[in-house]
Amino acid sequence: MSEDRIENKSRRSFVGAAAVAGAGVGVAALAPGLKLIEVAGAAPRAPGEPASSAVRWGMLIDTTKCASGCDACVKACATENGINETVKDARQGSQWIRKIDLKDPKTGQEHSLPMLCQHCEHPPCVDVCPTGASMKRADGIVLVDRHICIGCRYCMMACPYKARSLVHMPLTEQNPLVPRGQGCVEACTFCVHRVDRGQEPACVEACPEKAMLFGNLNDPASEIAQRVAKEKTTQVRADLKLNLGVRYQGI
Repeated sequence: MSEDRIENKSRRSFVGAAAVAGAGVGVAALAPGLKLIEVAGAAPRAPGEPASSAVRWGMLIDTTKCASGCDACVKACATENGINETVKDARQGSQWIRKIDLKDPKTGQEHSLPMLCQHCEHPPCVDVCPTGASMKRADGIVLVDRHICIGCRYCMMACPYKARSLVHMPLTEQNPLVPRGQGCVEACTFCVHRVDRGQEPACVEACPEKAMLFGNLNDPASEIAQRVAKEKTTQVRADLKLNLGVRYQGI
């Protein structure tokens, strides 16, 4: 089914049904013949409950466990979010998460790490968006509303992490829980549709070395908050003072 053919009204209704299902119903009908089976997880949002600023979702990536050549997180992201289109120029392909290799020219020390939207507390993409399509939820997740995105790409130019992509072609065979469309900008959502159901992002779940940890940075009792407090972690381009939701350990 071509997602671009779905009218906005029906799309919103469809996503709304998914949100209700994800808020606590065990099995919910999304459409005739299509059902969502919820997997039990931690603290799914209650029906109608807005995102809360008491939560700051974040991710800690231990680069000492991240193996060069392993792209399990990239594949899991593509599968979960329906990123399956083929483009002639790879530079124009959608890439919500990518692996990059770093080498310190002075010491020769090498690191391999995943790079994704850093979910800034002060996101430059939101500041420059002329329509309000780029937005940050109260719980820190940065998103794009594809219904009002005009594809101007100001946000792509403003992002210091090259974390955003423009969809250049019609899309097929998508995950109905993850609306995408030609002409819209997109980026990692922290798998918000899973998080709202109490699940981890797909990349975190798929990492074979358990190098990625997801949780509430605002909860002192959470594992991620405790590790960030105890371990030396790095924010990429910390000089920009964006207070990132993604932290790296080992670089």
